[in-house]
Amino acid sequence: MIADVTLRPVEEADFDALFEFMRDPESVAMAAFTAEDPDDRAAFDAWLRRNLANPETTNRVIVGDGRVVGSIASFVIEGDTEITYWVDRTVWGQGVAGRAVSLLLREVTVRPVHARVASDNAGSLRVLTRAGFEVVGTDKGFAAARKAEIEETVLVLS
Repeated sequence: MIADVTLRPVEEADFDALFEFMRDPESVAMAAFTAEDPDDRAAFDAWLRRNLANPETTNRVIVGDGRVVGSIASFVIEGDTEITYWVDRTVWGQGVAGRAVSLLLREVTVRPVHARVASDNAGSLRVLTRAGFEVVGTDKGFAAARKAEIEETVLVLS
């Protein structure tokens, strides 16, 4: 069980671990809205470097008991601040995502903050509602991981 969760800025040395987390087949299927090809390392590195260079984006790695166990970020899209996170499947169910969301929301103080989750991703919906996000609707979007349009739940923290 992960006892200590902290956030820190993403470093180049984190790329390998983050890439591996974000290509785990079960995690990819659950997240649904992923890269078109999770195994394309060059595309992953380019995407991460673009995000790290964007001044409107806050990127952090999630450190659990001294090791990298995921990533979390806020970004601006169409004028709205959104959050996203990815946690290594080996630590699912240990409260890591919830603690990371809480830590990021202390750092990113802009409100409202938006989030979108595949509607069948009960774990992420629980994490976000426990953090105070409220469901404000649903939308349909193309989920590359499932190669289909699926329903996503839209949430807001005011």
